Amino acid sequence: MTEVSTNHMTETDLANLGEGHIAYMRRMSSDEIIQRFPVGDQIQPGLDIWALFGADGTPLAVSDDPGSILQSASQNSLETVSLH
Repeated sequence: MTEVSTNHMTETDLANLGEGHIAYMRRMSSDEIIQRFPVGDQIQPGLDIWALFGADGTPLAVSDDPGSILQSASQNSLETVSLH
């Protein structure tokens, strides 16, 4: 019988995998953004907003324009993926 070895990756290891290289963008309600972003309280409730997060989930930017989120990521040399 052959012994199979598996490597286990922790949630932290997975989050750090793309740190500084990968970001994800996601459409969220302004109510969700108010809870997750430090400046969220300056956003009007009830809106659909785009948000950019680092690979580890750190909030990086918000905008009502997805193009400006992509531009922000590009200016910071981040590869962007979209979550649906």
